[in-house]
Amino acid sequence: MSRVAIFTDSASDMDPAVAAAEGIHVVPLLVTFGSETFKAGEELSTTAFWERMVAPDAPFPKTAASSPGEFKDAYEAAFDDGAEAIVSIHVAGALSGTIKSALIARDMLPDRDIHVVDSLGASMAQGILAEMAVEMAADDRPAAEIAETLEARAPDMRMYVALETLDYLRKGGRISGPQATIGNLLSVKPIIRVDHGVVDTVDRVRTRGKARERLIELICERPIERLAILHTMTPDIEAFRDEVLARAGGGLAKDDVTISLVGPSVGPHLGPGCVGAAVLYRP
Repeated sequence: MSRVAIFTDSASDMDPAVAAAEGIHVVPLLVTFGSETFKAGEELSTTAFWERMVAPDAPFPKTAASSPGEFKDAYEAAFDDGAEAIVSIHVAGALSGTIKSALIARDMLPDRDIHVVDSLGASMAQGILAEMAVEMAADDRPAAEIAETLEARAPDMRMYVALETLDYLRKGGRISGPQATIGNLLSVKPIIRVDHGVVDTVDRVRTRGKARERLIELICERPIERLAILHTMTPDIEAFRDEVLARAGGGLAKDDVTISLVGPSVGPHLGPGCVGAAVLYRP
């Protein structure tokens, strides 16, 4: 076991079994449907989240960060298991209060070696950084060096998603009802980017096919170092991955490109049927 324990949160959309196999500790965020609250990934799987999300008359879910106490307990358990230091990588502070809970927990353990890293992203944008941290820890790199490397690489990360419908932006209060209705009638497919913790719309394309073509252009606009394909219950996601790999050129093997189902932290604002990617570009 590495002397440096690697943590992230469930906004990373890492499959719990995969994360456990890689030695990544995942602190769950909370998701609430109406009067029911669940720990994401533990008490509610990502698939079960989407079943609830698309059910007729389902309440729009709310998400919340884990408490500092839960982070503190998780950190102490890792130290009790033999860790000498922790590197904790989290969803962008501009998007969630999660990192604040992690920082408070760190400060509650002043005698411990804990480094908290802002991924500047969400979903597998932070998951990729967590995987890099595990690799560095396996090479016996010290925690401070791992954290410094991740902070230097986080600005090279981007997340792109093409939306299938505007209904969920409307439900989340991001756009008005008339805007959603008109956009859906015109088959407008916005393409969302997360860059340095900022969410913006980089393009609005009509029809699914044109949106995917534009999305692939954006993903492949620079040489890619690491890639994770994202989706929200999209049936032909393997074909989309293959299209991206064909356009990206050499250096990326299919087995090294994960396909991740987006979960409760980002999913409510996207809705089903989306495709996208988290991309680490070469420096």
